Amino acid sequence: MCLWLLMSFAFQAQTLHLYGGSHQDQYLGCLNCDTFDKNSVWNTYGDYGNVYSSKSIWNNYGNYGSAYSTYSPWNSYASYPPTIVDQGGNFFGYLTLNTYKSERSELELAQVLCKYYDVIKKDIGGWYGKLFR
Repeated sequence: MCLWLLMSFAFQAQTLHLYGGSHQDQYLGCLNCDTFDKNSVWNTYGDYGNVYSSKSIWNNYGNYGSAYSTYSPWNSYASYPPTIVDQGGNFFGYLTLNTYKSERSELELAQVLCKYYDVIKKDIGGWYGKLFR
């Protein structure tokens, strides 16, 4: 329980965004925005949180959510996983399961997402509540 409380305070201070693709030029949503934010990866009705959207990291069949795509954080061998940046463009590493990827994000939020992504996909809104409230 303490982990969730700690994370809720740690990631509210700065807005973090995901960018993907081979040139990291495809916006993939806000990593720590509210579930009602249209750009949030936690908004299941938005482009970035919907499991059927081509721009969502939660889409099992999309370029950015498939376990087989080189652009997905959920591919253990991905060459081009999404980057995490803040609103100022500061780089916080790659969101990826690929433990061999240099500059893999060490943010606690990124580590939790990588550890629990399979169960998070089944209850995106519920996990937002656990991580940020």
